[in-house]
Amino acid sequence: MHHWRTEKILSTDEAATKAAELKTSGKKIVTVNGAFDILHAGHLDMLEEAKMQGDALFVGVNSDTSIRDKKGADRPYISQEERMAMLAALICVDYVVLLDAPYDQAQDALILAVKPDVHANGAEYGPVETWVDYPAMQKVGAKGYGVERRPGLATSDIVKKVKEA
Repeated sequence: MHHWRTEKILSTDEAATKAAELKTSGKKIVTVNGAFDILHAGHLDMLEEAKMQGDALFVGVNSDTSIRDKKGADRPYISQEERMAMLAALICVDYVVLLDAPYDQAQDALILAVKPDVHANGAEYGPVETWVDYPAMQKVGAKGYGVERRPGLATSDIVKKVKEA
């Protein structure tokens, strides 16, 4: 029997309602999204820094199907339920939302539903205006925030190390 804390895990509609309530009470909303497959310190850096940009952090998690379609049949390594539970257990994460759309479109559903004040992304994606999510961000008036990655802290780096061990 799992005793995972699931109260932070919301549907897209529930996230939209919760974000609207928070905004009404003057809270600043931040979104970030990703696969979060094999949660590691690089993810934690990203999430902590994203949280510092506002009051409530909504984390969009790509579905197993969308990751498989984007990254191959052997991915994800960790199921969406487990990835969401791990994220929900983190203090810096306020809400977790499953994103079931195709990988490169999934974040738009989160942004359009939650209407964040800030959407965070890895700085490796370049200037905000070039982000795949920029048009959705513009629609809701969200600012972009790029988080610098620490070298060697990516899921693919970790998998490579394990395979070479």
